Amino acid sequence: MNNTADAIIIGGGIHGASLAFHLGQRGLKALVLEKNVLCSGATGRSSGMVRMHYDLEPESRLAWESFQYFRNWEEMIGGDCGFTRTGFIQLVPKKDENAMRDNTTMHQKIGIPSLLITPDDVKRLAPFFQVDDFTVAAYEPESGYADPNAAATSFMDAAKRLGARLIQDCIVTGIQLASDKITGVSTTKGDFSAPIVINAAGAWAQEVAKMAGVSLPVSTWRHDVMYVRNPQEIPGNYPAVIDNIHSQYFRPETGGLTLVGLEDDNPIGESPESYTDRAQPGFVERAIDRICKRIPAMELGNLHSDNGGYDGISPDQRAILGQIGPEGFYAQCGFSGTGFKIAPAVGLCMAELIVEDEAKTVDITPFDPNRFARGELLKGENSYDDIWH
Repeated sequence: MNNTADAIIIGGGIHGASLAFHLGQRGLKALVLEKNVLCSGATGRSSGMVRMHYDLEPESRLAWESFQYFRNWEEMIGGDCGFTRTGFIQLVPKKDENAMRDNTTMHQKIGIPSLLITPDDVKRLAPFFQVDDFTVAAYEPESGYADPNAAATSFMDAAKRLGARLIQDCIVTGIQLASDKITGVSTTKGDFSAPIVINAAGAWAQEVAKMAGVSLPVSTWRHDVMYVRNPQEIPGNYPAVIDNIHSQYFRPETGGLTLVGLEDDNPIGESPESYTDRAQPGFVERAIDRICKRIPAMELGNLHSDNGGYDGISPDQRAILGQIGPEGFYAQCGFSGTGFKIAPAVGLCMAELIVEDEAKTVDITPFDPNRFARGELLKGENSYDDIWH
């Protein structure tokens, strides 16, 4: 086995795969080390929404750049990401509607196809939605959802064509340093040498950072979802929705299903090794109650399945991107449950930073890992409440 690489990426999710691909495009051969199998962490349990609505401009810019990949996947990456255009609707409590108006203006200045619509417009898009608790909504007609497993797999396949390698069932046990510079890693499958190591370990990112002598404030956030079989009254395709009024998000799923997740009562700080084959007790009952508030006809549906998952969450619920600690050590983590949709552009920008010392496609300096030590938490200019509460 070749035990040397230009860069070692710890974590085989969509972010590790995206970075491996973009480094390969710049001539660096990456080695991706995954403790289990590809997509076995947050990526494999992602809800897969593809939308650009954020209250922080750099996040919207990353999502917009990433959207170019999702809608041109075969040409840009090869393979398939399963992108399905449904449109996307953002709903917020009335107290946040002015902020949503301003955020939509910000999105439009970026070039994102986003507009404000009325409850009557929402009713035309989805006649079965209940619409009497808001006066305006944000709508992205080109957005939708994709298949996280397919996207990560095709990214990794493309990276391999550029010289990357993936080693699965490989647990990193230590990070090697010399004169405060990265020299490689120790693993359950031997030692590997590289002058660059990127921490893309998701819910395990804090543990990995400690191996490099770095204090990274990444906790874990549990995300449970359920899949409901739609009744005849609900068509197979309708807009994906983030419904902050009822602290939920939902979207159609192939096979006549609806995926539902909740934004509140998500445990923070649990072990990412905890049981995830089923959602936590009480989740399904709460989720059924919430979805029926927005789609009353869903009372005629029935439960298909449910599960859980873990992602890394930062103190400001924003990504952690950049160099921290010893020379050659980088963080690409802390995505706080919204990382899938920005993964293509994040991989590109991180590759630019690593190879060219600057991210040029989107300025990612606001996500500097050292911001927490400076007490500089990110907050949108027209902010909503924290996503997860």
